[in-house]
Order: sequence, then C-alpha cells, then structure tokens
Amino acid sequence: MKSNGTWLIVAAALGLLPGTAGAQAIVVERSLSVGAALELASAALDACRKHGSRVTITVLDHAGRTKVVLRDDGSNPHSVEHSLRKAYTALTYKMPSGDYGKRAGKSFPGSHGPLHLANITTSAGGLPIRAGETVVGAVGISGTPGSGGAGSGGGGAADEACAQAGIDKIATSLSGS
Repeated sequence: MKSNGTWLIVAAALGLLPGTAGAQAIVVERSLSVGAALELASAALDACRKHGSRVTITVLDHAGRTKVVLRDDGSNPHSVEHSLRKAYTALTYKMPSGDYGKRAGKSFPGSHGPLHLANITTSAGGLPIRAGETVVGAVGISGTPGSGGAGSGGGGAADEACAQAGIDKIATSLSGS
C-alpha cells in the first residue's frame, strides 16, 4: 500500500487533485539584472570608500544565485563569505539581515534552528532588493570597522548604509520594473 505522501504526488501528477489539471507549465519570475547588480555594487563600494572602509559586496538574484561579488583591495578574506551570508539572509527572510538577527536574539534559544542553516547570519549589512513588493535580489556588505554582528557598534550599520546607497542608485530602474 502506498503512503499518503506518495498518493498525493501520484494524484497531482495525474491531475486528480483540484486545481492541478492544466496547471501552468512555465513560471516567469522577476529578477535583478547583472547590469543593475553591477551598478548597485559600484555605488555601494563608493559609499563605503567615502568613510575609508574596504569591503566586499555580494549581490544575489531572486533565487539566491550570485550576480556580483566585488572585493575591494585590502578587504579582509572572511568578508567574502560574510557578505554572501548577509545577502542570503536578507533574501530568504525578506528583511534586513540585522533585523533577522534582532528577531532571532529575542526568541533565542527557540530560534537557534535556522542559525544552523547554511549561509544564515544575524549580522547587519544585508538588505533585500525590491521592485514594488517583489523581492528581486539582495545585497550583503562586510568589512566596515566593527561589522562583526548586530549590536556590535558601527560596522553592521555602516555596511547597511552602504548597501542602501547602492539600492538607492538603482531605485528608479526598480520602480519601472
């Protein structure tokens, strides 16, 4: 005898469940272009350099695929991975990575499970990129002084400010999407 889960899969495949017959075969999803990702990363880098920070910037598309990694001369080696984690957290939770960190901290230890997932962090510096209400990507920045984590003073907020400067640079093209 088949399990209920197997039966549901077979029923869906055969179109026996309501709403599955004639289901759409192709899905079109909105995503960030490489041109916009490059423009965002360059603007964010300029913003960080204005206050003397050497950072790494990672921009992801809507599905978590890397569009751009921009590592400034003199940035720390760990900033490559940390910027990815910040962007990934912002993308998957559809909120700034620092806000996720605050939320997780308030419900700790009950919230520790997601922290064991790959590429999740509680550090500030990652922001979702939205076209209207749709998250089309995310940016994460690591490397400003003190950017070790949420509430560590200065760094995460400075990383986030640079990320916002990058998003602001492409805001007009996002609103027309």
